[in-house]
Amino acid sequence: MRFFKVFLAAFLAFVAFAGICIIVLMVIIGKALTSEKVTINPNGVLVLETGQSYKEQKVVNPLSALMPDDEGEVPGLFQAVRLIENAANDDNIKGIYLKVNGNPSGFASTEELRNALLRFRKSGKFVYAYGEVMGQGAYYLASAADKIYLNPKGGLDFTGFSTQIPFLKGALDKLEIKPEIFYCGKFKSATEPLRETQMTEANRIQTTQFLGELYGTFLQGVGKARNIDTAALHGYANENLIQEPDDALKYKLVDGLKYDDEVTAELKSKTATKADGDINFVTLGKYNVGTELSSGTGEGKIALIYAQGDIIDGESDKDNTIASANYISEIRKVREDKNVKAIVFRVNSGGGSALASEVIWRELSLAKKVKPVVVSMGDYAASGGYYISCMADSIFAEPNTLTGSIGVFGVMFNLQDFFKNKLGVTFDGVKTAQYADLGSVGRPLTEGEKRFIQNGVDSTYASFKSRVVAGRKLDPAVVDSIAQGRVWSGVEAKKLGLVDRIGGVNEALACAARLAKLSEYRLREYPEAGKNKIARFLKGLGAETSANMVKKELGANYELYQQLKDVQQMHGQIQARIPFKYSF
Repeated sequence: MRFFKVFLAAFLAFVAFAGICIIVLMVIIGKALTSEKVTINPNGVLVLETGQSYKEQKVVNPLSALMPDDEGEVPGLFQAVRLIENAANDDNIKGIYLKVNGNPSGFASTEELRNALLRFRKSGKFVYAYGEVMGQGAYYLASAADKIYLNPKGGLDFTGFSTQIPFLKGALDKLEIKPEIFYCGKFKSATEPLRETQMTEANRIQTTQFLGELYGTFLQGVGKARNIDTAALHGYANENLIQEPDDALKYKLVDGLKYDDEVTAELKSKTATKADGDINFVTLGKYNVGTELSSGTGEGKIALIYAQGDIIDGESDKDNTIASANYISEIRKVREDKNVKAIVFRVNSGGGSALASEVIWRELSLAKKVKPVVVSMGDYAASGGYYISCMADSIFAEPNTLTGSIGVFGVMFNLQDFFKNKLGVTFDGVKTAQYADLGSVGRPLTEGEKRFIQNGVDSTYASFKSRVVAGRKLDPAVVDSIAQGRVWSGVEAKKLGLVDRIGGVNEALACAARLAKLSEYRLREYPEAGKNKIARFLKGLGAETSANMVKKELGANYELYQQLKDVQQMHGQIQARIPFKYSF
């Protein structure tokens, strides 16, 4: 009887699922048959929201047919830049309205967008920014505008940059969890939270330097845009002078204190829209759907390969992950395509698996033998991210890119006392060889095993440095001195020879064209965004839903949870990874 109940429940569930699928399919077909092409009407104002998160590559929702035209696809960062550039020459776009509502983008991504807005202004069209509350990252983007308006009862954060690292050693000690740590490079601080209770002097030195350089870029950008001396700006922050909206106006950080309706009225005046009429606001999503960006002309192609996220071994169908097997396939395909004359490899990664970094480096090195390879660095191209970049013919970084971190580490966790004293669990077993259970969490490592692992870490570090020596054509002693796991800003990395030029994707593409001797070219982007998009979307949706639930429960403690989760995944694998991610 129970069998039939289970069978009937399963059958009904299948019928219901099939019915839903048929309804969705009919809606998609119906919309496809009835939908009209999105057109951009004259006298439009392009709307950009600083709170929009831009991945390196566009995010396509496979259910976009069920959604409004401007919500089915989120443009990638470079795509957003290109749309802004296109709008500068589009007669239907009169200006840009920047809605300031947070900024989840990293330092270098913000720099790319900000530079695009500054170039847009050269067309003679206006850029207006308005926000109720402006954080420093959002304000930095807004500072590219002709006019910045702040809500009279809102606020502007202008207090300088800071970073705080949670240290886990005390918690691990209480739990009797003993991490056994192996690393190379005195500045390689990724394992510090497991072995220290505060920053080491070396880490404090490097963090103070690169954070100061990031802050310097911020002050220079704001100072130039607002015509304020950087020393004065630093004084505003150091003395906490910007406490009220009136202070922001007094010290010329904004152009006026207005409510939303007042800003709307001014935009109507700028666009010659009647007082009782509606402004033709065009969201970036709608503009993306209604605009066909040119992929270029000519016989030759330049391949733009996006590499964003953690570097991992093997295959993966997750977005924003640099899986070695996937990228070997993509790079090899581009290498063997005779119509592709050059490669721009866009890296936005704080690293990951050292082995995966090595095999991707190898495939890029093979590609470099037959065609130019140029690297464009995003927010991060550090540790493993630098490993896969250092072989390039030319490397571009933004001034606030974080790069370098040439160093490696490994972590093994001894959970014997934790299981025994906290949970009452003990381990026992047999083995056929002395080191058959090497890596078991149920016992500590022997001195001999520790030597084996440290030798592996030392060997990987030596290989990493040798790749940098060959790729950057630097003396081994110089590389050893600037390696040591130290993180550098893009500005300092250029001085040291770790990168060649300051610039973004556009500059990298122009360089690749010169190296390939192309006066014109067609742009082709990889990985192809449509590949397995339904399966990837559904898996990503499940992961995002799960993550959002955990975030809701943990609140401010979510970052600590994520750090613990990352630490768990490091067990037993040699890593080339930056310590932490930094943001405004």
